[in-house]
Amino acid sequence: MRSNRSRDTKPELAVRRLVHASGLRYRVAATPIKGVRRTADLLFRPTKVAVFVDGCFWHSCPVHGTRPRANSDYWLPKLERNRERDLETTSTLEAAGWLVLRFWEHEDPDEVAETIITTVRERRALADTAGP
Repeated sequence: MRSNRSRDTKPELAVRRLVHASGLRYRVAATPIKGVRRTADLLFRPTKVAVFVDGCFWHSCPVHGTRPRANSDYWLPKLERNRERDLETTSTLEAAGWLVLRFWEHEDPDEVAETIITTVRERRALADTAGP
């Protein structure tokens, strides 16, 4: 499992390049809340937007996720725990005021990046009009 990347995957890098090219800056593999051991793939602290690009196998994509045939007694609970952790992470961050955006690795990077860019800019504009 050492070769399975937890960050810098091809889909994640494709999205990061597009978001960076738009002029937005973000943290990579950063923890949104101190003391909570969860890292977002892209993190926009000022606007409180956490982005996750989930792998189809590891996060049990309903479209492309596969069920392991070999050693399924080990893998199925592990994959189920990943899904549970995703739900826990989302609810924890949302309870702390974060907006969580989740995408699958098979989604078009251009569309994913556009959603991120639009969302972050809208939240930034809202914060600017709200004032101090």
